[in-house]
Amino acid sequence: SLTATIAGVAAGAAGAVALTPVLVSAAGFTAGGIAAGSVASWMMSAAAVANGGGVAAGGVVAVLQSVGAAGLSAAATAVVGTVGGAAGGFPHMLALSSSKKKKYFFVQLLLISYSFAF
Repeated sequence: SLTATIAGVAAGAAGAVALTPVLVSAAGFTAGGIAAGSVASWMMSAAAVANGGGVAAGGVVAVLQSVGAAGLSAAATAVVGTVGGAAGGFPHMLALSSSKKKKYFFVQLLLISYSFAF
């Protein structure tokens, strides 16, 4: 039903936005920097080796550290909310029988989840 779909999209969007900073911090990307012995420190080491001794600005490690230090930006919140909303509504899309309905519904789902992100 439409109500269940909207509830799934809303829960997915809200959950993704709320949990992303928590998971990033748990991985070791913290406000005080990268935690020693963490997944983040392993990623930073691997990135530094791959880049000849430095961590690339705008790379995965740098972006995750930014999220760990300052939280999600408005743009990142929109992206994370949209992906979470799409994931939350995905089971309802699978319940549709026709391939055409599935494609149409998925487009609607992305639009709905994008609106929840704002």
